[in-house]
Formats: sequence, C-alpha cells, structure tokens
Amino acid sequence: MEILGTLLPLILMFAIFYFLLIRPQQKRQKSIRDMHSNLQRGDKIITIGGIHGVIDAIDEDVLIVLVNDNRKLTFDRAAVREVVNPD
Repeated sequence: MEILGTLLPLILMFAIFYFLLIRPQQKRQKSIRDMHSNLQRGDKIITIGGIHGVIDAIDEDVLIVLVNDNRKLTFDRAAVREVVNPD
C-alpha cells in the first residue's frame, strides 16, 4: 500500500504532462505533416521566414515559389509555415 502512495503522484504527473504537453504537440506535428503533403501548384503560402508567394512547381521535397514580379525562389517543402488560400 505504501508503494502505491509513492507511485501515484509520479503517475499523476506523467498523465498531466502527457495531456498538457506531449499530446497537443503530436497533434500539431500531424497537422503540419498533413498540410505539407497536401500542397499543390497554385496554393498561396507563407514560409517560415515570412515570404508570401504562390507555388509554381512542386517536387518531392522542393517547391518553386513565385513572389513579387514573377521572381522564382526555391524552398524545401518543410519551409512552408501555412497555406493562405481564400476558401
């Protein structure tokens, strides 16, 4: 019975950490992974560096993004922070 009294607070702390920190982070990573896999030509995006543009071409891991004055920049797929298509 004494072992249960010492292990219960540890188990409770682990459960709190799991539901407050670990689980939300896993959900966030899954949504980012889904967003990266669903990128398409013509999507308006914002990169991690804050550059706004439109996807011109897409490859396995590389995007070509059109920015101001039809200039093309090449980015890794992981550099996309969000898609801002007006739905």
